[in-house]
Amino acid sequence: MRSTRIAISAAMLGALAVPMLSAATASAAPAAVAAAPASSCSSLPPLPYEVHTAAVTIRSKATTTSTALGVLYRSHKFTVHKKSGNWLYITDRSTGVKGWVSGTYVYRDVRMCLN
Repeated sequence: MRSTRIAISAAMLGALAVPMLSAATASAAPAAVAAAPASSCSSLPPLPYEVHTAAVTIRSKATTTSTALGVLYRSHKFTVHKKSGNWLYITDRSTGVKGWVSGTYVYRDVRMCLN
């Protein structure tokens, strides 16, 4: 049973390696094939902030020991007003609650610009 799993794993890895090898030789294609012009990544607006956990507590101050004012759930829309260290001052658009949330759980994804 174990040798069968090893053989299947090896076959799958081999099947994955073949397209990678053929892609390397395909990159030597004639220059007549032009790639589509890529738009500048820096001209795009920044990605929105998102909650990357089920919920995060909205606090009155930028500390974990301050008073809890509400909860910001993953699906809630919110506006970030300012940053202080790893804390963000936000307004929850669905409830109107303003306060601080930890940047550990709320952050903006980053675009990868390859041009």
